[in-house]
Amino acid sequence: MKKLLPIIACITLLSCGKDSTESSTGHSVHDSAVVKTDTLQFSSEKIVAVSEKLSVRKTNERFLELLQQKKYWELSSFIHPEKGVRFSMYAYVKPDKDKIFSLSDYRRYINSEVKFTFGEKDGTGELYVTLLKSYLEKWVYKRDFASAKFYENTFRGTGNSLNNLKDIYPELPFTENYIEGSEKYGGMDWNSLRLVFEEFNGRYYVVAVINDEWTI
Repeated sequence: MKKLLPIIACITLLSCGKDSTESSTGHSVHDSAVVKTDTLQFSSEKIVAVSEKLSVRKTNERFLELLQQKKYWELSSFIHPEKGVRFSMYAYVKPDKDKIFSLSDYRRYINSEVKFTFGEKDGTGELYVTLLKSYLEKWVYKRDFASAKFYENTFRGTGNSLNNLKDIYPELPFTENYIEGSEKYGGMDWNSLRLVFEEFNGRYYVVAVINDEWTI
């Protein structure tokens, strides 16, 4: 019995030491694992955010793919949550006339039969009144811009229409998806689709969709 007393004492001391460590940290082993997991998740989210912030080109590509596939509802995930998206029919952005949809309005009307006035057609001055979905299909994506030449923060398409993108969005990155004109029309049948981006919560969103072409 006397031989067992030192062993029992050692076991008791080890047990007390363990309890003391847990109470000083305020966490059990399970709690510590949760904290580490949360930290790893936060770091992972942070990395993804930085990666997306740098990938203007990838965001541009995905936006065009959705237009090409006519997945207009999914397109809303790229619209700026607070500023919405502006649609400009030509290179000259008109702050007081261009149609702007908030994110909620875009989702409300993308599958509706409500028509909107998006601007005036060059040459005739005729008002372009149509559904939001039709505007995306027939005007915004009038050419296969998914296979167009890509430019970032550079203008490629130039014509006789004023281009004030940098005046309206002086600090924002933009892309240009450019389709060359044909020899048949002396290169005047070129088309460009420009997207303007703004960062929000660690990723880029589209704040403006601007078409450009040769105008009279």
